[in-house]
Amino acid sequence: MTTAFQDIIRSHSVPLEPRATAAAAELRVLDGVRAVLFDVYGTLFISASGEVGLATVEAEEAALVGALDAVGVRLAGDPKDAIRCLHDVIGEHHARDRAAGIQYPEVNIVQVWQDVLERLGSGGQCEAADNLDPAMLAVHFEVRHNPVWPMPGVQSLLDYLRQAGRQLGIVSNAQFFTVELFPALLAGTAAELGFDSDLQFFSYQMGQAKPGIEFFRLAAESFASRRISPHEVVLVGNDMLNDIMPAQQLGMRTALFAGDARSLRLRLEDPRVEGVQPDVVLTELIHLSECVR
Repeated sequence: MTTAFQDIIRSHSVPLEPRATAAAAELRVLDGVRAVLFDVYGTLFISASGEVGLATVEAEEAALVGALDAVGVRLAGDPKDAIRCLHDVIGEHHARDRAAGIQYPEVNIVQVWQDVLERLGSGGQCEAADNLDPAMLAVHFEVRHNPVWPMPGVQSLLDYLRQAGRQLGIVSNAQFFTVELFPALLAGTAAELGFDSDLQFFSYQMGQAKPGIEFFRLAAESFASRRISPHEVVLVGNDMLNDIMPAQQLGMRTALFAGDARSLRLRLEDPRVEGVQPDVVLTELIHLSECVR
């Protein structure tokens, strides 16, 4: 099935260019870096909607209608009602998990779509195709709702870091289809690009999301098993709250990627990042190679 997912991603992907920001690069050599942790959306990949979960209502409606049609589902009701149903289901999943004590919950998008289809079907708003796979619907919606493309320089940077012997990891708010972006749009799977399987942390697998610190704690434990201390790890991300703040709390060094206005999140009004400063600021990904040489 993963091959089918990758084919869908490729067929709906077109080149995107980052949008310039007002940020200035702040580069310096970070001595002793042995490992690099990357965010995905807005860092390794340009995200047309900025990041997962952000898009206009009109874009969501069009994505939903197109995705349902692609999997053979006829929508009988108003797309606005279907989108409202999608948001309601996500909200209910979040509320359930918060009640269970998870501060920053993450949904399993396959279960979300299963619930949405059942609710729309029971309300007479859609007629589902036989044996419909909600995962397939999730992919079709995502490629329309949040098109992505590799960030300029990402392949060269990963090649450089891998050849330089740096350990590579991922900490991402993501869903199952996120892992398919690598073989679909880059030169191999995440593992083939140098991201060891025990250094890949995705929110859909953990049931919780950034800025929760659990991501980074688990990453730190995995690095510790390799005798790599937090200070020898640099986190690269586009979000001061979701990426820079929790990484610094665990003693990691940080690189704010400020190369795309769609996804740069400075969070200037958020008190949680007051006083937080990244160690370096990158306006191009490849600049990281100058900081960890």
